[in-house]
Amino acid sequence: MAGHTRRRILGGAAAAAAGSVVGSGLGLGPSTAPAQAGTPAGRGGATGERPFLSGAFAPVTEELTAFGLEVTGRIPHDLDGRYLRNGPNALGLEDVRAHHWMLGDGMVHGVRLRGGRAEWYRNRWVRSSQVRAKLGEAPPGQVPPDDFACNTHVIPYKGRILAMQEGGPLPYELDGELGTVRPYDFRATLEGAFTAHTKYDAAADELHAVAYHPTWDHVRHIVIDRTGRVARTTRVPVADAPMMHDFALTGKYVVIVDVPITFDGAAAEAGAVVPYIWNDRHPMRIGLLPRAGGTARWFETDPVYYSHTLNAYDQGDTVVVEYTGFPAPFHVAGRGMGGPSATGSPTLDRWVVDLRAGRVRGSRLDDRPQEFPRINESLVSRRHRYAYTASTAEMWRAYEAADGVWPDEKFSNHLVKHDMLRGGRQLHRFPRDAAVSEPVFVPRRGARDEDDGYVLAYVNDPGRGATDLVVLAAQDFGSRPLARVHLPGRVPLGFHGSWIADA
Repeated sequence: MAGHTRRRILGGAAAAAAGSVVGSGLGLGPSTAPAQAGTPAGRGGATGERPFLSGAFAPVTEELTAFGLEVTGRIPHDLDGRYLRNGPNALGLEDVRAHHWMLGDGMVHGVRLRGGRAEWYRNRWVRSSQVRAKLGEAPPGQVPPDDFACNTHVIPYKGRILAMQEGGPLPYELDGELGTVRPYDFRATLEGAFTAHTKYDAAADELHAVAYHPTWDHVRHIVIDRTGRVARTTRVPVADAPMMHDFALTGKYVVIVDVPITFDGAAAEAGAVVPYIWNDRHPMRIGLLPRAGGTARWFETDPVYYSHTLNAYDQGDTVVVEYTGFPAPFHVAGRGMGGPSATGSPTLDRWVVDLRAGRVRGSRLDDRPQEFPRINESLVSRRHRYAYTASTAEMWRAYEAADGVWPDEKFSNHLVKHDMLRGGRQLHRFPRDAAVSEPVFVPRRGARDEDDGYVLAYVNDPGRGATDLVVLAAQDFGSRPLARVHLPGRVPLGFHGSWIADA
């Protein structure tokens, strides 16, 4: 297996297919025309039964730059920075049957806010060597191993903007206008794979990661210290090369979630697009690795697909982990629809790991469909009160479609604010076809309360055929948005983003 790269293993032969980009306005021109791609929401057309290539998922075909964006309402003056979100946006796709949504080329969408104005919108592909070739651009210098246009997250880190990916590739550094700078290896200290879901402990000024790779017999806990260099790497043995999309962090522990989705070498050799399978023989485990050093202690629990961490914290002789998860089994390779496939909707759940009793107690916090959980990021690894999630109707329909059969259940679009202390929740609802993306909390300048700030999210406006950046007051969550920034094009449904505040 040592000869495999991420492109060969995760993408198969088809994922490396190159082609020409459709449309114009790529990169340099100040185009404001909305991008056109895919087919309308529904079934059939050029994409056939491919929900992850149509409707709100349809890739855009142009890179746009627009200045002086129209705004409904008023943008708070203390929102001074950039709101960025990453996601897959297939470029030069020649055979839709060989495409998987999670392997689309990464594209970052950004809005610059300053002084109560929306100064600009830009969207840019992450310039991996493959993307450069498809766009007909000059190749970069040295190409890193497992090179890929990172499509999963974009984060700020010590004055840099990093596009992130799991399973092999290095992050890509971007500049303030979303141009690709270079692959980033934390000052030549990162060796091997990284993750899309880092955890930043603000009190310790440490960036933590749990990385996996299909050729490893372990996962790696990586600590990047206040100097921006890898200070420590701990190898934690695991069997079957599981996919570990996310993890959690407390003040005392790194929480490693060993899910029963494992690498299938035979499928990889046969050219499977995503050679990972649900493996009933692989036990579901939660590992607690002491941050101070030592070995992991493992606890078995009922199988789920652990999708995303809300937060985790220590509480006496227990560790509390809150997360969104899908019911078992979860088919990351999908069931004939061009993306991952679920047997039910994701919910907000909690584990309490009892260190004395040696067991895990699970509970359901909210059974309505929801994903992309976020908190006030200053509280990562410490107890929080408020949480924010998204429910996106078109995403749940796509996830639960299988072999051309669509789910009968009706879903809705809304954002949720959870009060984890009192058990209450507030909803901010959007129209039926207004697909909503991940909510990101931004604290108000000088805030003292945990929820004193704003919630930002991209929301599709079906009437305009474009997307708005919606700004909500977190403490008045169900009321009208403070502002809607009207973008010149559409932001396809994707993954994760961040607020990049100006210094």
